[in-house]
Amino acid sequence: DRAPSSEEQIMDPATIIGLVLAFGSLYAMITLEGAHLSALLLPAPYVLESPGPTFNTIGEIGDSPLITIEGEQTYSTSGELALTTVYVSGGPNGAVNMGEVVGAWLDPQDAVLPVDFVYPPGTTRGEIQEGNAEAMTSSQESAVAAALDELGIPFTEEISVAGIMEGAPAEGVLETGDIIVSVDGNPVTSVESLRESLNATGGDAAGITVRRDGEEQTLEVTPSLAESGAYQVGAYLSIDFTFPFEVAIALENVGGASAGMMFALGIIDKLTPGELTEGHRFAGTGTIDADGQVGPIGGIEQKMVGAAESGAEFFLAPVANCDDVTGNIPDGLEVVSVSTLEEALTAVKTLASGSGAGDLARCP
Repeated sequence: DRAPSSEEQIMDPATIIGLVLAFGSLYAMITLEGAHLSALLLPAPYVLESPGPTFNTIGEIGDSPLITIEGEQTYSTSGELALTTVYVSGGPNGAVNMGEVVGAWLDPQDAVLPVDFVYPPGTTRGEIQEGNAEAMTSSQESAVAAALDELGIPFTEEISVAGIMEGAPAEGVLETGDIIVSVDGNPVTSVESLRESLNATGGDAAGITVRRDGEEQTLEVTPSLAESGAYQVGAYLSIDFTFPFEVAIALENVGGASAGMMFALGIIDKLTPGELTEGHRFAGTGTIDADGQVGPIGGIEQKMVGAAESGAEFFLAPVANCDDVTGNIPDGLEVVSVSTLEEALTAVKTLASGSGAGDLARCP
């Protein structure tokens, strides 16, 4: 309705038709792109693992010590003996979408795993939380036992039957709730002593003395040879410890058994004069049993990254995780491999002093 100014141009019909076609193509591209974006928001059957925070076992969490010992002399500490964690998302914890999966694939610090590789089909979030809580409680008790054993502090350990495997030698002989007292007259004071006594039978019938309903009785069981090369009776075991003083570990919203070794080191540091780390910052991971054996864990690549990002100088890794450690060590982090609490304690002392560190075991 008005004449164009000198800055405006009048479009001829061909130009108009061209623009209409161009806008049509652009609309199609936007629609197609929108479909791709929508696909990225769809739930994906994967579990994502990423580096989590670290917690200093000889430090504080909030306003309270992470480890509190009552009824026994404790000593001041310094530096860090940090346990490491992994953030886990996906699966029963809440589905992740394809966009998050793609982002994790592109991030070398993260791991992407099929849900069924991590959790059995049908596993619920409640079952995961309950299992993690039980594993954490068990690891804390084992850590206290291992630490006290390393320090030569006596405690009692009661082994009982928690269940029987179907078709096992113990079926129909042992019962759930039986407290195992001895094997062929040899007192059972730990799981290790039970293993030793069963292996000593060489597969011959053994007289297992149990306490059932308050009374002792001796039952005959013939152990079978397992694939591991050890003799077993096919009973699931439960362990009850009685310690000479109270050790409390305050750590919420963290589950699983992988902090056992670091808990044990923290307890040892608090119960011994001097400062174990000499002010250095250590981190690590690994399960532990009452006999001080350190076992493998999952997500060690992410845990090493979390340790490095938190400022750790040294990292203690289970020997059984060496395949995952090799080639994945972050810059500036020195990693030592251990298989027992004694080796872990020696490694900390050696690295803290700065002498003899070259003799410590490393992952090849």
